[in-house]
Amino acid sequence: MKAMNVRRYIALAVFLSSFSFAQWKKTPLQAPAQPNPHLYRADVNARQEIAKATSVARKSHKRVLLVFGGNWCSDCHVLDNAFHRPSIAPLLNSSFVVVHVDVGEYTRNLDLAAKYHIDLKKGVPSIAVLDGRGGFLYSTSEFEKARVLSEEDVLEFLNKWKPPAGSS
Repeated sequence: MKAMNVRRYIALAVFLSSFSFAQWKKTPLQAPAQPNPHLYRADVNARQEIAKATSVARKSHKRVLLVFGGNWCSDCHVLDNAFHRPSIAPLLNSSFVVVHVDVGEYTRNLDLAAKYHIDLKKGVPSIAVLDGRGGFLYSTSEFEKARVLSEEDVLEFLNKWKPPAGSS
């Protein structure tokens, strides 16, 4: 009789823990209904865009996010869609100036990718973080599979790399 009660308690505990795990599971980022066909523009001088972004960032005490990718990249559109979510956009817009750097079919802006330690072999989107003066801080390809990341993952990254409070 006691063994049966123990089994019931174990079964109940397993059921409740699996239910609570499902409640806390992170929801993956979603692709936009209409991808922006001009997100990564081949006709833009990326060096000039980075210089403009750095100037704006310096004056507004922000950092610069260089997002390397291409219009053909579905994960690039997933990440950009996440950047516009109500839970992410305020932090992104208050702390960063974003520059989309077109890599074409891995044929454009390769010098900039190298300069900012972007390993295009790992895929895109890849991100470099610059300080307000244009100094390199960090690069990552962790967003290469943005479709399996969550809003929490993006927020964690942005919070980690936003400018420190009171910085100038």
